Amino acid sequence: MTEQCISCKTTVANETGSVRFLCPKCGKYEIVRCKNCRQIVAKYTCPKCEFTGPN
Repeated sequence: MTEQCISCKTTVANETGSVRFLCPKCGKYEIVRCKNCRQIVAKYTCPKCEFTGPN
């Protein structure tokens, strides 16, 4: 399965600086973020609980 950044939909397979983590609110959805979206602090929304991050 190809992983995509939740913010920009870029494929992040083996990309340095990308991260995967469970939603900070519900802990049920794995959030995938690319290096660029992390650096520019792009917003994301959990499809399970609609938590919006970062902060």
